Amino acid sequence: MAKIHIVERDGSEREIDAPSGEQLMEALRDESTGVEGTCGGSCSCGTCHVYIDPAWAAKLGPRDEDEQMMLDALGEFVEIRESSRLSCQICVSDEIEGLKLEIAPEA
Repeated sequence: MAKIHIVERDGSEREIDAPSGEQLMEALRDESTGVEGTCGGSCSCGTCHVYIDPAWAAKLGPRDEDEQMMLDALGEFVEIRESSRLSCQICVSDEIEGLKLEIAPEA
């Protein structure tokens, strides 16, 4: 389990426990944060877009090519930041304990 600190779309903040070994998208979806994960985690819909706190961005490693392509496509509809990530591409582990993120606007 990893505690994740979330800023919701309305600006409110909360903390959730995300089970280790699953995609972060699943935990965010299951906690009704507005993350949909429509494609089930295959990096093809962008409904799990989040902004990672800049202090954490480097700790998660770089985006892969598929994730970058999806974020580029989303850029026509929502703000893409340097710290933008698709939460389906982040695996929950003890290493992300305390991760801070903001749920991105809906595209």
